Amino acid sequence: MVKTAGQSLSLKEVLRTSVGVMGENSRGLTEKVVLSKCRLYTVKRFWKVIVRKSEFGRRVERLAQVCNKCDYLVPITAYLYAKRIKLVVLDFYPMGSLADLLSGGRRQTALNWNERLRIIDSITRAVAFIHGQSPPTEKSMKMNVHGNIKSSNIMINNDLTARLSDYEFVQLADCIEDSESKERSRTTNNIYSEDLSQKSDVFNLESIKEGDSTFFEFHAKGKERKQAFKVLEIALASTNTLPETRPSIEQILLKLSKLFNTSK
Repeated sequence: MVKTAGQSLSLKEVLRTSVGVMGENSRGLTEKVVLSKCRLYTVKRFWKVIVRKSEFGRRVERLAQVCNKCDYLVPITAYLYAKRIKLVVLDFYPMGSLADLLSGGRRQTALNWNERLRIIDSITRAVAFIHGQSPPTEKSMKMNVHGNIKSSNIMINNDLTARLSDYEFVQLADCIEDSESKERSRTTNNIYSEDLSQKSDVFNLESIKEGDSTFFEFHAKGKERKQAFKVLEIALASTNTLPETRPSIEQILLKLSKLFNTSK
C-alpha cells in the first residue's frame, strides 16, 4: 500500500477488515472497511484498470492533492496496485450518498427544500473547483473534468452539506458490462452522458435533478416552490442535447448563489 495522506496499509489489512459491500457497478466494487484506530473507510475496487502501476500511482497521488484542497471533494486516503487487486481508499460518510437519501435508505424524514438546495450548492462548488483546475491537462490526464457525476457519487455530511466522490476515476479504470446490463441501459430511459468533457459534467450534474423524479418529491409552497421551479429551469437548460447551448458551471453557480442567499 502506498501512502497518500500519512496512511500506510497492507493488502491483508484491507481485505481482512471489510465489514460489508456498499455497492457494485460496471467499474468496480465499493466496500466499507475498519482500519487503523477503528476508523471506517470506503474502499473502491476496480475491475479493469487502464493504466500501468507507476501511472496509476502518479494519477491517484495527483488526484489526492487536488481533493485535499477542496472542502467539497471526498479525500483520497491511500491506494493499492497489486497483481489481482487495484483499489483506492476514501473517507467514509455514515449518512451515505444522495441516492441513499432520496430512496429513504438512510433517513426516515424526507429532505426539505433548504437541505436539497444546500446539497446542490455544495456539489456545484465541487464541479466549479474541478473545472477551474490549471493546467487543464497533465501528462495525458484531464484535470478539469470529473467524468462520472451521479447521485451515488454525492456523499452527504452530517450537516447535509455534500462532497463529490470518484473525481477522475474514469481515467483510472474502464467499465465492464455484460450483455444483460448493456440491454438494460439501452431499453431504460438513461440520460446519463459518458463523454469526458465539462459540458457533459454540467449535463450529468443537472440530470440528477431533472432525471431523478424523487429529487422534487417534497412539500413546498410560496418562495420554496418558486425556487424549486427556478432550479428545474437551470436543469432543463443544462441538459440541452446541444452541448454548446448548455451554461458553464460558473453561470450555474452564480444563479444558484442568488437562490441560496434568498433561502436564508
